[in-house]
Amino acid sequence: MEVGRSLGRDRLPADGPVEPNVVIGVIASPGICAELAESVLSDLAGRLADRIPGVRWEVRYVCDRLVERPADLSRLVSAARSRALAEGWQLAVCITDLPLQTARRPVVAHASMTHGVAVLSLPALGPVAVASRASEAIVRLVAALLGDGEAPRADSDRNARRLSLLTRRANEIGGRVELDGHGFGLVAGVITGNLRLLLGMLRANRPWRLALRLSDALIAALATGVLAIVLSDIWRIADGVGPVRLGLLGLASVVAVVLAIIVGAGLWERVPPRTSAREQVILFNIVTVATVVIGVVALYFALFVLMLVGTLLLVPERTLAGIVDHPIGIGDQAKLVWLACSLATLGGALGAAAESDEDVREAAYGYQPDRQLTR
Repeated sequence: MEVGRSLGRDRLPADGPVEPNVVIGVIASPGICAELAESVLSDLAGRLADRIPGVRWEVRYVCDRLVERPADLSRLVSAARSRALAEGWQLAVCITDLPLQTARRPVVAHASMTHGVAVLSLPALGPVAVASRASEAIVRLVAALLGDGEAPRADSDRNARRLSLLTRRANEIGGRVELDGHGFGLVAGVITGNLRLLLGMLRANRPWRLALRLSDALIAALATGVLAIVLSDIWRIADGVGPVRLGLLGLASVVAVVLAIIVGAGLWERVPPRTSAREQVILFNIVTVATVVIGVVALYFALFVLMLVGTLLLVPERTLAGIVDHPIGIGDQAKLVWLACSLATLGGALGAAAESDEDVREAAYGYQPDRQLTR
């Protein structure tokens, strides 16, 4: 059974300037979660407007379990995002009674800025003052979806700056670029119209930590790299390959890992026929690609440093000179490291393909915890 409701609050008089409209969907599982959600809906738009002014908040409510047991956090977030796109919401908060985990830790309250989806676990609210704690948690989670998960502090200047940033990002979400264009023109419009929001989403994902979260890919890359720097055949190949080919091989290895992660885990979203959701999907895909590319490039350079240290420690200059039949310098060693690093990155592509879809999604997208509920 599924029910729906819409509530909103207009902060300006009828003859005042028109504020951007941000639609947030609250999705609650049937039963006690739905009862809790209904108890906080009446003043939720007003509390959001008090915390993040400058936009008109419209709250829509549906009662839907979204996923059946057993389920993990990434599945629930994905299902909530699909529902948000189908309904035309900009943001969504899911209230669930399912036991969830991320990185093998219990989920209390998490927000994914990239997806525009937050998850609140009902048991985390405790036995007393549940409705008020839920309302406060939802407001904090919405702020986290806009890039700010901290509570207001005594520093008035800092609070003013944070409020200005939140209002600007809320306006970027509520505002719309012209969607009459097609192809590159539409993508360029989404980027320029949401640049600050895009950068905030990208930062929230912490892409430079992507490789560390994918243990299989990291192990495969390191194993391939170690094997590459100790094989004499690789030394000869590196000696005979020019910088252009090495550059193309490095680029190909990065592209291979990016495709293995995005395609293998199904991270790319198709633009739905609903024009109101096209900008959201395009922005999501841009952030996804940028996150994975930055993460893989960070892995590449980290491997380069490790391979350089390994080459200096494991490959004596005399031995390398004897294999390639000429004196060697730092350039020859750099070419060996470059080739080994590219091969190691290709090995990482194989490791990434072996990762589960849930692990890849958790690695690619930063789920920001609610600090007050996770204490």
